[in-house]
Amino acid sequence: MKRNRTFTVIIERDEDGFYVASVPALRGCYTQAKNLDTLMKRVREVIQLCLEVEGKEAATLELVGIQQVRV
Repeated sequence: MKRNRTFTVIIERDEDGFYVASVPALRGCYTQAKNLDTLMKRVREVIQLCLEVEGKEAATLELVGIQQVRV
């Protein structure tokens, strides 16, 4: 029986208006879409693919916060 896992997903918008999602706990796990509904569908798919490729437990990361820094 598969257990459900919860992953933190970081969502940003690029200069072309695409939403870009990344999953910090899974190296190389990211996707993009023009709208948030499609993005979330793709995020679930890419997480499943990344877990299959890694073939092991993903790192457990606790989201502490997100900051923007202007330099």
